[in-house]
Amino acid sequence: MPRKNEPTERQCAVTREVLPVSSLIRFVLDPDGQVVPDLRRVLPGRGVWLTATNDVVAAAEKDRKKVFGRGFKAEARVEPGLADRVDALMERLALQALSMTRKAGELVTGYAKVEAALRRDPVVGLIHASEAAEDGVRKLAAVAAGAEEQANGCQVVRLFDSDQLDLALGRSNVIHAALLAGQASENFLARVRDLERFRGSSAAHGDKGSA
Repeated sequence: MPRKNEPTERQCAVTREVLPVSSLIRFVLDPDGQVVPDLRRVLPGRGVWLTATNDVVAAAEKDRKKVFGRGFKAEARVEPGLADRVDALMERLALQALSMTRKAGELVTGYAKVEAALRRDPVVGLIHASEAAEDGVRKLAAVAAGAEEQANGCQVVRLFDSDQLDLALGRSNVIHAALLAGQASENFLARVRDLERFRGSSAAHGDKGSA
């Protein structure tokens, strides 16, 4: 969220397009003059805003003197791999948000429990480990498609492997999970959409009703 009294739109320093701040990434200079991402938009100092996609961030790194030097009106150092670091940070924030869904009681894990939740509860998202068997994914999709209205419109996430899910959730061998309606689930799904958009992929399957 933008800070109080701050603009809700900014201009991308690469494309020059004016976009909502939710579609942009803010960058600042650290005390050593290094360009760092400010994904939560809270760090002090002058900011340079870029469209939140891998290719735009990579283009800014390539033309760093024009983009960051001009934007900060100062010498700006950029370590190689800026887009990769942003990707890793966004992924970490998404997994942290996933951890909060468990603490909030908005997460169900295990194939049988996920299937039951789809038939009974207001499910807003399905999570499958990237290595999950396609047969299990298809069967849960069929349950979701045939469930009552509360299961409609759930987002399907396949961005993370089982090891990442295990670490985030403090459990072992997490392959399938269901997100129940609630603020923590919405926060996680928003992080997932941000990461999907940054990568320019369809890995998160954000289509409504496609589960």
